[in-house]
Amino acid sequence: MHHELKTWKKYFAALWEGAKNFELRKDDRNFENGDLLTLKEFDFQKGEYTGREITARVSYKLEDCDAFGLKKGFCILGLEHLIRFRR
Repeated sequence: MHHELKTWKKYFAALWEGAKNFELRKDDRNFENGDLLTLKEFDFQKGEYTGREITARVSYKLEDCDAFGLKKGFCILGLEHLIRFRR
């Protein structure tokens, strides 16, 4: 499955630079290993997209770890970066 997701600027920057290879998300889309994510940088102060996007594949999904602080209904997605794009 392919998901398009807004990503806040301060978190997107680390993805763009390659320092961050995961996403913490509410699991309201039933993410699965192998899913494609298009992460779109969004400036919430301006209320608009910046034009930068990253497409990544979900390589690992961590869920159901309430004992370690990951609340039920949330997941951490390990990402394999595929494409960086700037309009």
